[in-house]
Amino acid sequence: MMSNFVDRPADDLSGEMLRTFSIAALGGMLEFYDFVVFVFLTAVLGRVFFPPEIPDWLKQTEVFGLFAAGYLARPFGGLVMAHFGDLTGRKRVFMIAVLLMAVPTFLIGLMPGYAQIGYAAPCLLLVCRVLQGAAIGGEIPGAWVFVAEHAPRSRIGLACGLLTAGLTAGILLGSLVNTAINLVFSPEAILKYAWRLPFLLGGILGLIGMLLRRKLAETPVFKAMRQEAQLADNLPVGRVVRGYARAVLVSMAASWLLTAVIVVLILLAPPLLRQSVGLDADRVAVAGLASTAALTISCIASGAAIDRFGLKAIVWFAAFVITAAAYLMFACAMLPGLLAPVFAVAGAAAGLITIVPVILVRAFPPAVAFSGVALAYNVAYALAGGLTPPLVAYLIHLSPLAPAHYVAAICTISLAAILPWLGARTKRTDRTAPGRDGA
Repeated sequence: MMSNFVDRPADDLSGEMLRTFSIAALGGMLEFYDFVVFVFLTAVLGRVFFPPEIPDWLKQTEVFGLFAAGYLARPFGGLVMAHFGDLTGRKRVFMIAVLLMAVPTFLIGLMPGYAQIGYAAPCLLLVCRVLQGAAIGGEIPGAWVFVAEHAPRSRIGLACGLLTAGLTAGILLGSLVNTAINLVFSPEAILKYAWRLPFLLGGILGLIGMLLRRKLAETPVFKAMRQEAQLADNLPVGRVVRGYARAVLVSMAASWLLTAVIVVLILLAPPLLRQSVGLDADRVAVAGLASTAALTISCIASGAAIDRFGLKAIVWFAAFVITAAAYLMFACAMLPGLLAPVFAVAGAAAGLITIVPVILVRAFPPAVAFSGVALAYNVAYALAGGLTPPLVAYLIHLSPLAPAHYVAAICTISLAAILPWLGARTKRTDRTAPGRDGA
């Protein structure tokens, strides 16, 4: 079976490749910003799009329900885009994903609220959120496959690390924009009109990202498959389910690890500690920024480490370090003076989840790579992403270390699934040649 990489020098990393990785990462950052900026504005969105007579807690619950709808739409959107990505090309779908995210984001910024159109307002917001979810479901798997198929054999880790860093930078950008809005505008001005600015900005940035991606070339692997008539049949996902079931399960276990780390250590830790321990909101916000910045840098370093030391070694290292960092984060919550440094350490540890995209792009052969990655990643993320927040929020009331226990358990389960699979592959294929089988 054809390798995920066309023949070229193993250490070849040209300026053109770095440009490709950079543009892909920048587009990923802008698109992920569009997806997450919603969560930074839940309070004001609840007041704009829902009846004024219902309690604030219910408004926020309903807005979070709309946010969750984006997760539920991810598997459908991901599989549809992956289907065409495997049959017609990665680049075309890569561009469509950005457009599908930019348009509804911009429309949210223009949308009338409940005071103008009544219950049609939250319904339209739901439609836009579903479109955003469908877009991100195709963007992330497609981006990982795209950069991996452009990378030389010895740089797959760095390629995935740069792309993942771009995605996490989208979280950082969303947080910075939200902070700027709150500093520049009064609460009254935000409620009246300024809440629209992050969405309008996101729509514009998304369109810029699409224009940048027009300059990218189709992947060498897809070009070779098309030339040699090795493309998948009419239903690539069917071939994935029939022939690569173990790869799907291992990839889902890895994706669950990514979900646990990002959701618990990056997204949930600040509000959980603020509510359960009573930490100062400004101090927690600064710590959250430190965590996300460290995460972004660490993704790149982790990708380079995978190339240098091998995937199996970094998987072992990641499980240990992520577990230790989770316990450090929640054990030190009562020490406000250490909050930002501890959050930065946890963010740096979280960057080791770069092992996940490397595992995913190595799990499936090129003809069905997009469909395989999209199926495993999006189904796992939809299930775990929906269940993790309420579960962890409940458990922390039983024990302040409960979130760390959860992360440790997922690390153990994922390790048990990933390591035997890696061992089986090592016996049959060279460690650095991804995608030769679905074991």
